[in-house]
Amino acid sequence: MDDIAILIPCYNEALTIKKVIQDWQAAIPEAKIYVYDNNSTDNTSEIAFDAGAIVRREPMQGKGNVIRRMFQEINAKSYIMIDGDDTYPADTGHKMINFVLNENIDMVIGDRTETYSAQNKRLFHNFGNNLVKSLINKIFNAKIHDIMTGYRALSYRFVKSFPVISQGFEIETEMTIHAVDKNMSLKNFPIQYRDRPEGSVSKLRTIPDGIKVLRTIFNLFCNYEPLKFFSIIAVFLAVLSILFFVPVFNEYMKTGLVARFPTLIVCGFGILAAINSFFAGVILQSIKSQERREFEFRLQQINNWPVMKGANYYD
Repeated sequence: MDDIAILIPCYNEALTIKKVIQDWQAAIPEAKIYVYDNNSTDNTSEIAFDAGAIVRREPMQGKGNVIRRMFQEINAKSYIMIDGDDTYPADTGHKMINFVLNENIDMVIGDRTETYSAQNKRLFHNFGNNLVKSLINKIFNAKIHDIMTGYRALSYRFVKSFPVISQGFEIETEMTIHAVDKNMSLKNFPIQYRDRPEGSVSKLRTIPDGIKVLRTIFNLFCNYEPLKFFSIIAVFLAVLSILFFVPVFNEYMKTGLVARFPTLIVCGFGILAAINSFFAGVILQSIKSQERREFEFRLQQINNWPVMKGANYYD
């Protein structure tokens, strides 16, 4: 079992991967560096292998699929997840990993807030990051400074208890929400972000991947906060039904007649839908509470695994 594993998912990063590996070899020489090639069409794998990394391949396209494979296959006391594009500094790695190893932090988030807006030149990326951050902090009552950063230090129990669902770049959002919902210990750690070097091309597609991230937030909001989610729908339906019902009721009070039966019927169904939505949220919240208790039992089991006790375990 490794003490520190550095995880680098890669897709066509031949221009930068050698420098990234060398930087981390210098910063944390005792760590093992794993590069997972995600169907690169250049010689990323060959360069990474020659630079001294352990190279593996993930045939299913998408960063989420790569992270899923990494978390399943690699056992270590602590992990650093980093991109292969040379945008994150290696010299802060030891500080971040010390929080995991010595202070029992489950996720240290590399916070790019201070430098990202100045360094990143891609249109709408700053707006998108701020929008996602605001939504998650509001919905999940969190205080995360940088939701979509690819630079994180992770504990063993987080890695082995995190169910990877997302397939693409929305994986960072999913990781953050999972950690917040499961009451994992988090820490924001400021880092100096730098933009990609000239000639290196981002794989992130601003609009399509942004839509995927927002859809992920919507789905996770429904799954992680069902009572709040369905209560919002219930209130919306109830208010809408009442607004349409008031004119019908006023007309009835004045004339004793109901001239708009279709409106009245629709309002009645709207109230019934609101009631159903609310109680659906109550039931799902109860199921989620049961799942939360089962998750805590799983955490206890993970903490008692031989790898957590320092037994001789080989990856």
